[in-house]
Amino acid sequence: AAADRVRASDERQEAARDRAEAARLRAESATELKSAATDELTGVWTRKFGLQELSHELERANRTGGALIVAFIDVDGLKQVNDSKGHVAGDALLRLVGETLVASVRPYDVVVRYGGDEFVCGMSNLSVTEATQRFVNVADALRAVDSEHSITFGIAAALPGDGLVALIARADAQLLEARRPNGIDATRTLRSDLDARARLPS
Repeated sequence: AAADRVRASDERQEAARDRAEAARLRAESATELKSAATDELTGVWTRKFGLQELSHELERANRTGGALIVAFIDVDGLKQVNDSKGHVAGDALLRLVGETLVASVRPYDVVVRYGGDEFVCGMSNLSVTEATQRFVNVADALRAVDSEHSITFGIAAALPGDGLVALIARADAQLLEARRPNGIDATRTLRSDLDARARLPS
């Protein structure tokens, strides 16, 4: 009986060690996955993992009929900053934009570094106007740091049955439209609308 108790105790200890090792491996795996999914410079999602998250959000919106807004954001003048002030300054600008985007959206919104100076952001259950206001706030916050800092953005709302490529392409097209000399600048349009409302008699 004593031998059985010793053997049982040894087995429990071995099982405990196995559980601890399994937990350690899971933690290491989660850390590695988080590292792979996070853009080292800006702290937002990397393109591969971020687009997967956006795909999940779009699938959910298509399934439930919920709203999903995608914004395509371009950091204005990054090449000029790199050329005139060096890549350290350019990296600092990208880092600032990433931090400002994350601070200006909700914790569960998806912010992705899409390309060198491009970000994509997915936001569920917001209107186009509400989403636009967030990026106006981003532009204002960047300008408050340095008057030469700016972004251009385009916004698209998901349509029933939309695919992610088409949705991002529409947001990108809106960005390009905002850049045209006679295009609709969402930032200016929203500010004008807000100013007009502020002037209305109460």
